[in-house]
Amino acid sequence: MSPSRPGDDAATRRAVRAAWAVFLVFAANGATFATWASRVPAVRDALGFSGSQMGLLLLTGAVGSVAALPLSGLITSRLGAARAVLTFALIAAAGYTLVCVGVGTVSPLAVRIGLAVAGVGYGVWDAAMNLEGAVVEQRLGRAIMPRFHAGFSLGTVVAAGVGALVAHAGVSFVWHMGAGVAITTTAAAVGVRGFLPTPHAAPEPVLAASGADPAQAAPAHGLRDTLAAWRESRTLLVGVVVLAAALTEGAANDWTGLALVDGFGASQATGAFGLALFLTAMTLTRLAGTSLIDRFGRVAVLRASSAAALVGVGAFAFAPWLWLALAGSLVWGAAAALGFPLGMSAASDDPRRAAMRVAVVSTIGYAAFFAGPALIGFAADHVGYRHALAVIALPVVIGLAFAGSARPIAPSAPTSHT
Repeated sequence: MSPSRPGDDAATRRAVRAAWAVFLVFAANGATFATWASRVPAVRDALGFSGSQMGLLLLTGAVGSVAALPLSGLITSRLGAARAVLTFALIAAAGYTLVCVGVGTVSPLAVRIGLAVAGVGYGVWDAAMNLEGAVVEQRLGRAIMPRFHAGFSLGTVVAAGVGALVAHAGVSFVWHMGAGVAITTTAAAVGVRGFLPTPHAAPEPVLAASGADPAQAAPAHGLRDTLAAWRESRTLLVGVVVLAAALTEGAANDWTGLALVDGFGASQATGAFGLALFLTAMTLTRLAGTSLIDRFGRVAVLRASSAAALVGVGAFAFAPWLWLALAGSLVWGAAAALGFPLGMSAASDDPRRAAMRVAVVSTIGYAAFFAGPALIGFAADHVGYRHALAVIALPVVIGLAFAGSARPIAPSAPTSHT
């Protein structure tokens, strides 16, 4: 996302502006998630829930997202990425508004319904922005998807920091969540104004004006296309690669701090520092990812990331010293950075089928992101939090074995429709 040079043509300048717009929407998406996540303790206190009750409550939002994701390709192909993002960002905002009402009135049912609605909105928003990111990436001819995901990471870091500050200041959950979601939804609405038209949703004159090839325009997809994408071996294998990356990232987000506190008797501040190391390494690697991918290629970077993940997770899980576990967290963060964005890029290689394939890969990845860490929690009851994280090695090895499936493919030839 570098500034355009005087020699750039109008289409390239338009793509660069779109890249910044996508970055903003990714950041807004991450900030929305972190605004909620940063105040989960306040929700627990307001509802008086136990740990198991909170686990089931959080699962409600995850179920909403995973249920919506398989249809996100069909939705985005009908609406286009810009309208899909805006529509479902508003749906997510409506869901979180209901959550605020439920917390304010101590109504667990309202909170559950609100989280389910928010999960639906958040899931489709996520898939649609990834599809737009792939369109911009292809237009620019550079692997910039990791930078968009760095925007997501930056959004989470900033929003989590704000959440910590307002919680310390005694601001209520309702006011904080309401204001935060209003800001992030507005940012998403501003961002989509700069999107490029997605090929499957724009008329040929609009595509031509944006620098796209109208011959690559895909028809609006139906349920048959959605089901067909689930039978494509390459798409499913890319999904497995993303599954490993999502589990590697999600487990760290949920368990790093607690594993350090429980495993070493460290302070909560040290646990938070370990998570901060992970997030910082992941964000910086995503920012640098474009250069790495351009130089070494998608498959080589995926394989190196998987190998580094084995080293980082192994050091974190079995290190006898705290400093070595913290170093492992740093390596782990860098290793977890690029798998998800590279999987999105691989699913989008063919613009005509990108919406359906992104939906499949996103569904597989997010199912692991949400469900995997919970399964690790069960293992932790038997072997402790740090050692339980070693189970990540198995999906990482599987992802390493299938990394070659993400090798770039040429777009398919357009077919005629009568």
